[in-house]
Amino acid sequence: MARVTTKTSKLRKTMRKAAWPALGLTLMAFFGAYAVLGPNGMFAYGDYKRQLAKREQDYAALDRRREVLKNRVALLNPDHANPDMVDEMVRKELNVAHPDEVIVPLGN
Repeated sequence: MARVTTKTSKLRKTMRKAAWPALGLTLMAFFGAYAVLGPNGMFAYGDYKRQLAKREQDYAALDRRREVLKNRVALLNPDHANPDMVDEMVRKELNVAHPDEVIVPLGN
């Protein structure tokens, strides 16, 4: 007797044939979406550039501050200290002033 093929068996056969390609397409779609939308994807690239620009500005400000401090340290060298710098530091640390002086705080 000949086997009777029904619609459900044809559907199952078609589904089995399409399973591996469907799985492959699903995986490719997942990794493609991850490459675009993921934390290291193309959309995150703009955010990385903004963060880099911000950190470069912060670094430049810290570098300028370091140069100022480096200059102040050089002025306080014990071998040849700058008298004005030493006077400023002593007055600031000891809170000493002459009666006729006016002290203007600069906000350091």
